[in-house]
Amino acid sequence: MFDRHHDLRVRTAAFEWLRAQVAAQGDFLPWALLSRGFVLAGDRIPLVSQQGIFKPRVLTDAPLSIRTSPSGPYDDAFGSDGLLHYRYRGVDPEHRENQLLRFAMQERLPLVYFHGIVAGKYVAAWPVFVVADDRSRLTVSIAVDDAAHAAPPMAVGGSPAMFRDDRAEVRRQYETRAVRQRLHQRTFRERVLHAYRHQCAFCRFRHTELLDAAHIVPDADPEGEPVVPNGLALCKLHHAAFDRHFLGVRPDHIIEVRPDLLREKDGPTLVHAIQAMQGISIARALPRRVELRPGAEFLEMQYDRFVEEAAGR
Repeated sequence: MFDRHHDLRVRTAAFEWLRAQVAAQGDFLPWALLSRGFVLAGDRIPLVSQQGIFKPRVLTDAPLSIRTSPSGPYDDAFGSDGLLHYRYRGVDPEHRENQLLRFAMQERLPLVYFHGIVAGKYVAAWPVFVVADDRSRLTVSIAVDDAAHAAPPMAVGGSPAMFRDDRAEVRRQYETRAVRQRLHQRTFRERVLHAYRHQCAFCRFRHTELLDAAHIVPDADPEGEPVVPNGLALCKLHHAAFDRHFLGVRPDHIIEVRPDLLREKDGPTLVHAIQAMQGISIARALPRRVELRPGAEFLEMQYDRFVEEAAGR
């Protein structure tokens, strides 16, 4: 028989532990930490395993977490409805792990979603809920909620109270959009910095705390996709200079300085950090994997705007 109180006690402890880990370590949580987990009443409770849909032994009927790997076999993505469409395990709707997801939906149990950024690093979102099941497409739909709604009100007998919360859908749409944006930002930054070996593509500065993932074509632009070929790892000074068209990168990977700045007289920052960039090739700083290097179409769009800006000076 399903013991709801025990189940929610485990989930609440997991959420509290995750909150403490994020406060201590930041958003990126390592696989080793998550797979080791925490101890509750003498039981060690990991939060992940090799299975994407994971139920620790202390739970009986529903998973504790779901996970998307950075290079996994499934195509999990946010849909036009704003929800995460999470793939079943395999192609059998009646696989035990898929049944566990349905049980979580039926009982409105909160889960943790782990989003793989790069190998061995995950961003966690919780609580998330299974809100729909589509057997024909082999997916469930996942919505994020805020922490105050991690557990539904209880009715007599220990089952979730059946009531209509007209605000829940709007609230979850808002929370899911916010998490989607955060995941995209964190994923883009980490993957760009990883591809560029954690150094500025312009000056080779290596302190990660002062490095950014710069969009070649701005993310506000319809063409500004949050993908590595539309990114450059830049130190904060060169990121600002690049975004404001002080510097441009030609499609052949040569840096150009805006002509009026080459004529300007100022202090050592202008001389060494800006003017000294003129004519430098970033080819040796580019990602080793060809498919991760700046896309020609992105560089061309950026360089055209740089030239236009320079002409207006």
